[in-house]
Amino acid sequence: MAVARLVDPDGAGKATLLIVGGSARSRGVVCSASYETRAFGVRSAMPVAQALRLCPRALCVPVPRAACAEQSRRIRHVLQRFTPLVEGASIDEWYLDLTGTEELYRHEALERTAQRIRHAVHAETGLSVSLGGGTNKLIAKLAVERAKPRPGNQASGVHVVPSGSEAEFLLGFELADIPLIGRTFQARLHRKGLRTVQQVTEQDLATLEQWFGKREGHWLYQRVRGLDQGRVTPREQARRISRENTFPVDIGDDVVLERELLRLVARAAADLRAEGMTARTITVKLRDGDFTTRQASRTLDEPVVADRVILGTARDLLRRLRSARRAKVRLLGVALSSLESSEAATQLSLFEGEPHFETDRDRAISQAVDRLRTKFGERIIGPAARDRGQPDAAAGQRSTGRRNTRPVRGE
Repeated sequence: MAVARLVDPDGAGKATLLIVGGSARSRGVVCSASYETRAFGVRSAMPVAQALRLCPRALCVPVPRAACAEQSRRIRHVLQRFTPLVEGASIDEWYLDLTGTEELYRHEALERTAQRIRHAVHAETGLSVSLGGGTNKLIAKLAVERAKPRPGNQASGVHVVPSGSEAEFLLGFELADIPLIGRTFQARLHRKGLRTVQQVTEQDLATLEQWFGKREGHWLYQRVRGLDQGRVTPREQARRISRENTFPVDIGDDVVLERELLRLVARAAADLRAEGMTARTITVKLRDGDFTTRQASRTLDEPVVADRVILGTARDLLRRLRSARRAKVRLLGVALSSLESSEAATQLSLFEGEPHFETDRDRAISQAVDRLRTKFGERIIGPAARDRGQPDAAAGQRSTGRRNTRPVRGE
């Protein structure tokens, strides 16, 4: 949401009722929505078409994926100035382990450290993030929801749950708010008359184990008391970067499919470069109108990052799949794998235009486009091969008292 407003200040930036995720024609889902839009019942993961029926006056814009990936990378770099233990939970959520930093920060209050982190992120990116702190990841994740400034509340962007008060803090939540208590488990809980954390804490361990089994009953007993053994683990680099579109209407035209493939490759390649990675394996996936799913892959001799080479390979794979089966397509996707650091990839082709090798010029062009999109938004420049006279076929798509961990979200 915040990135969408940042890259489009005159459109999304001025819209009070805003949905990020696609368009009215999309079969995709809502990625995020403004608080004013949520008042109409719009929620993340809701189909875009349903969201616009609830709030027809909302402006719906695509997810600015390249800008999101770049801002995510920049935020992570800021967080790593405060601790090397940073775990990415998603593109806009992280856990930090600040254990052992008391001397470094002269035993200042955790709230003060969190505010300094918040100000550093804003100074670097222009984005406001919220921080939640607690003695474990579960408490931190819930605390960050309390930290977010919203219309009508007095939140400051930071909320820390003191050590020893975890169970009391949890009493204010519905069971649906607790991470890992999904809809299926919620239905089982509802059959026992359990909808709030407090209602579960009124049951003893033996009763919960009798109702839900020994493993799940014990897990629930600990969960509602704020007990979580999860550690902050800095994750390895992504092993795969993929982008896909579910079309509002099944497509049988090869020209339209290749135009959509071009759009997906541009997004995936931009994310690849934002991660500082290269790829050797390109995969194209099709899901036909009858839900038959097919894919084809090719592994190149050398790692690549440039749109031209990735697109050329992906187009060959798409044509191979289309030749094997002529059917209207419901979903098209492209994935990049066999990833490694771009610093390790130095061999480039000496011959301009070789289809499966890239040149210095290829990389320079791609990097220049990335800089333009980051500064002015994704729509500032697009692939020349796209037919700008026709609309896209898929305009939309789809913590801590002992100085442990806290999620940080930029929204």
